[in-house]
Amino acid sequence: MKTSALMAAVALCAATGAQAADTLAKIAESGKITLAYRESSVPFSYLDGGKPIGFSVELSNAVVEAVKKKLNKPNLQVALMPVTSQNRIPLLQNGTVDLECGSTTNNTARGKDVNFAINHFYTGTRLLVKKSSNVKDYADLAKKTITSTTGTTNALVMRKYNAEKNLDMDIVLAKDHADAFLLVESGRALAFAMDDILLYGLKANAKTPADFDVVGESLQVEPYACMLPKDDAAFKKLVDDTFIGMMKSGEFEKLYTRWFMQPIPPKNVPLNLPMSEQLRDNIKAPSDKPAT
Repeated sequence: MKTSALMAAVALCAATGAQAADTLAKIAESGKITLAYRESSVPFSYLDGGKPIGFSVELSNAVVEAVKKKLNKPNLQVALMPVTSQNRIPLLQNGTVDLECGSTTNNTARGKDVNFAINHFYTGTRLLVKKSSNVKDYADLAKKTITSTTGTTNALVMRKYNAEKNLDMDIVLAKDHADAFLLVESGRALAFAMDDILLYGLKANAKTPADFDVVGESLQVEPYACMLPKDDAAFKKLVDDTFIGMMKSGEFEKLYTRWFMQPIPPKNVPLNLPMSEQLRDNIKAPSDKPAT
């Protein structure tokens, strides 16, 4: 009986260990933390001269400093890995990356596979179009070709909207945001459906920003948050505490001003996007509540 009970306890511990990640122990053992970044999620995480920069990149860097302090490893190695909308969750699940701070929507479906830190931005699906197209809203896209990015909530939102409104749009999915923008720029798609902030970022960095416009009502409001390995309470606490500390100290708002209100690389054009009421509320009462 005792043997059976012991075996059951061992089996339970093994099962729990298989489910729960221990990212801090993994980092301590390897002496390395691996951060995921996006290549064209302006102004959150994007490349400038081959180097990842942006608002979310700075949040990632703040976590690195907190991990160094927690583990007493000032010389911790930091590895960087590019990810796309399609592969970001699998690479986090299999342990290839330890933290993904890009432009990822925190929703209940993804919450089954990963943990999310507290929310750090709120956005919604709108349309980037050429001004010369005269597209003003979704109804103007009936029977037309539009694009979105593979693996995003926006692609799902547009498919649902297309079916509900019987617009018969041809929705072409691109590998990443830069590829989708190129489809509109080259005339192969009439509109790019994506989070409005990312569209403003792509427009600001276009060869001719004045040629493009962001139109249409916002179809839904969604929070962005950094992704962490599933069932890792200790790492989530460290990340959340880091961001909450930045929100309380005013550092978070300074970062926001830098990336959303002031000129940003590479063209030094400001997005001029004041902080939303949802984000201000989230700073007062930090939340990791997902979109449904």
